[in-house]
Amino acid sequence: MAKGEGAESGSAAGLLPTSILQAGERPAQKEPKKKQQLSICSKLCYAVGGAPYQVTGCALGFFLQIYLLDVAQVGPLSASIILFVGRAWDAITDPLVGFFISKSSWTSLGRLMPWIIFSTPLAIIAYFLIWFVPDFQWGQALWYLVFYCLFEMLVTCFHVPYSALTMFISTEQSERDSATAYRMTVEVLGTVLGTAIQGQIVGQADTPCLQDHNSSGMASVAANRTHSTSAVLKKTQNAYLLAAGVIASIYVICAVILTLGVREQREPSEAQQAEPMSFFRGLRLVMNHGPYVKLIAGFLFTSLAFMLVEGNFALFCTYTLGFRNEFQNLLLAIMLSATLTIPFWQWFLTRFGKKTAVYIGISSAVPFLILVALMESNLIVTYVVAVAAGISVAAAFLLPWSMLPDVIDDFHLKQPQSHGTEPIFFSFYVFFTKFASGVSLGISTLSLDFAGYQTRGCSQPRRVKFTLKMLVTMAPIVLILLGLLLFKLYPIDEERRRQNKKALQALRDEASSSGCSDTDSTELASIL
Repeated sequence: MAKGEGAESGSAAGLLPTSILQAGERPAQKEPKKKQQLSICSKLCYAVGGAPYQVTGCALGFFLQIYLLDVAQVGPLSASIILFVGRAWDAITDPLVGFFISKSSWTSLGRLMPWIIFSTPLAIIAYFLIWFVPDFQWGQALWYLVFYCLFEMLVTCFHVPYSALTMFISTEQSERDSATAYRMTVEVLGTVLGTAIQGQIVGQADTPCLQDHNSSGMASVAANRTHSTSAVLKKTQNAYLLAAGVIASIYVICAVILTLGVREQREPSEAQQAEPMSFFRGLRLVMNHGPYVKLIAGFLFTSLAFMLVEGNFALFCTYTLGFRNEFQNLLLAIMLSATLTIPFWQWFLTRFGKKTAVYIGISSAVPFLILVALMESNLIVTYVVAVAAGISVAAAFLLPWSMLPDVIDDFHLKQPQSHGTEPIFFSFYVFFTKFASGVSLGISTLSLDFAGYQTRGCSQPRRVKFTLKMLVTMAPIVLILLGLLLFKLYPIDEERRRQNKKALQALRDEASSSGCSDTDSTELASIL
């Protein structure tokens, strides 16, 4: 029998071409795979896609509250409802969009790109209508609530797939980190653009304010100046519309560059998977992944701190510090400083590790917030603090998006058959931060209402000024310290990242070899 089997094997071998025999030996002599390098052009095109979310988000975050209160003349209670419900709805749409993306099939454009392409025109229309003041008074709050919620849903359809795209532009950790640094630089530039466009255009039009309603003779003065005030208010409303039009144009240009310049890359192991994992099973696995939960918990508090500062900064500068005509320039100083220090933080996290960068980068904001809380109103000192605070803002921008891919890689090692979960990771991270943002904006605006905020007032009561100071200084400090304590529990350090990288590369090589082996077996069977 052994002799006969050997003879058959020899005969079969004699019938096979040399090329097939060599192909069968390939796995044993496989050469190491070359690293996949992304071109600078590809990284820039990918990075530009982050600008629309930041440009619009910055304009809304810094200016929507003061716009609703002083330009659209919506009451503080209605404004707090609009801000809270809008952000809460925005948070809810993130996992919903993540669910539908996970159910999407691959097309010639990829699985994520169609969402970006088709959401863009509708998002632009909704964004423009947020900054439009309708002629009717009844239902005005409903107008802003509807279009704010609609825009947040549509921009989510852009941003969630764009965030998940990080995992599909390269399989190399170093290339993804590099592309993330490009992206963060452009996103911070986007916040500079949003601040500059909205702030400088709107700043050219003085929003009319009213003196204390209890002042003697105020009624007669107001009656004499009604026409003048209406004309100035109309000019301010038109300035907001002009800024919205410019920002909408930037949104379109960036979406076009992203679509034309970036291609999704499918993982070999994912291509072999017959059926995608169900969303709810994927969600259960994701939320049971310890490093992800700890990362979310830490960044939830630190993000909430910076969102409180962002949402109340314009009112704080206008009424507490008394810099009514300077707050847009102060915002610009913060964002320019953040933009210039993004490359530094990218170098720092590469040299010293991401956890170290979190501790040093985010905690550096605390001394300057304490200084703002204690100092008297001084414009020069405020500019110095703004520039220094921008350094911490840069770290807060860069680090979450640089650390999330490490968590996903760790998850893929523990669950190697769980593919298509990337949108769930990104969408639920954004869900928690946005929901917290909605809570913070709603509570802060409601706090101003309880403190006695006067719509379009030239000055505010003492209690309002004190409330604004607490919302911009002490509350963020407490949240930052809580977030940094939670980061102590985050388990992925530089050593574990290196181990994960090697293990993942081995899995990818095995998947590629398996695909090659299957092809060779089919060809062999055909010849035999």
